[in-house]
Amino acid sequence: MAFRHPDRNQIRIEDVLSALGNGVRLAVVRVLDAGGEHNCTSVLNTLGITAKSTMTHHWRVLRDSGVIWQQPSGRENLLVLRREDLDARYPGLLDAILSGARADDALDRGDRAGSAALAIPEPVVSGERPPETTEQSSLGGGLPRACIEVRAGA
Repeated sequence: MAFRHPDRNQIRIEDVLSALGNGVRLAVVRVLDAGGEHNCTSVLNTLGITAKSTMTHHWRVLRDSGVIWQQPSGRENLLVLRREDLDARYPGLLDAILSGARADDALDRGDRAGSAALAIPEPVVSGERPPETTEQSSLGGGLPRACIEVRAGA
């Protein structure tokens, strides 16, 4: 059985982000990021998933979006992360997503070092003032005047 895989130039950002927006599929990509070929069973065992049938949809989404190569090998399928293609199409995207997943794991574990690494300072622009506010939002903060004008004109 031969699978359809998109060519590098057919990979679309919305498909990649949609595929990686699912926790199970993101976990698969994290396993495959170690490099090399992985058979489906080894990925399932690593993730602690026992039913192969539940993964058929996930393999298809990852394959059709251009995130993985899936090739038959005997009674198994071999999976390979298409890192080179993804990096060529969207430089830094995969690294950013995987880094974010690791940071989320660190926060979930309560790892203080991981959460400290997430502290992103706000950019400071010389001479810039915060937008004036004239109306309170339902969350208790003021809305920038530009937002109010857009809303009033709608």
